Amino acid sequence: MPAESRVVDGLRLALTTFTTLPVRAGRIDRPTAGAAMALAPLVGTLLGAVLAGVLLLLAAFAPPLVAAGVTVGCAALLTRGLHLDGLADTVDALGSYRRGAAALEIMKKPDVGPFGVVALVVVLLLQTAALAELAGRSWPAVLAGVVAATAAGRLAVTVACRRGVPAARPEGLGALVAGTVGPVAPAVGAVAVALTAVAAVPGRPWQGPLAVAAALTVAVGLLRHVVRRLGGVTGDVLGAAVEVVTTLVYLGLVLSG
Repeated sequence: MPAESRVVDGLRLALTTFTTLPVRAGRIDRPTAGAAMALAPLVGTLLGAVLAGVLLLLAAFAPPLVAAGVTVGCAALLTRGLHLDGLADTVDALGSYRRGAAALEIMKKPDVGPFGVVALVVVLLLQTAALAELAGRSWPAVLAGVVAATAAGRLAVTVACRRGVPAARPEGLGALVAGTVGPVAPAVGAVAVALTAVAAVPGRPWQGPLAVAAALTVAVGLLRHVVRRLGGVTGDVLGAAVEVVTTLVYLGLVLSG
């Protein structure tokens, strides 16, 4: 497949995977999946710009907490809630203290267990609280902060799909994308997202990049733990990585020292 065609099909797959945009899917195979996962931070950047616009618009005439809550709701709506679902399933599996096939079976269940419910509540509350604080900053800082956090969440997927990371199952999204991303895309993505975060904290240009770096470091550690427990990654694990890193970046942007 020509490189240009693979990138175009990869972008289509990335948009349909990470957003609800009505984009017609192109060719779907592992090379295309690799391109899609490498382009995930770009999709996160576009989504973050939309969410920043929502936050800024609502904050102009509504209390910050209300504006933040609606923005978090829009994030779930624009992603079909898939990442939140992945977070709940992954936490339920890890919270069961089971390994391998037994833990994967828990992830397949349609219901959400107590660990998953708590994880969802905590993540949504933290994101809302952080966005409420961000809403009081200048519009360039709001834009930089929301874009950096949203893009970093998708960059976590790029990192999780790098070569050497196995799939937990022989089928599903994890099997399609695991091990498809080379070392260049995560490195380039990390630099780009860190630079975006520079303007997120007025007067402290180092704090945004540090928040991104810390969140991605946690993601790598979480990924290693998940691989040990489950045997590899799944689509749910990728969704969990998105929410965990997004939340951690938001927290890092609003912490004061």
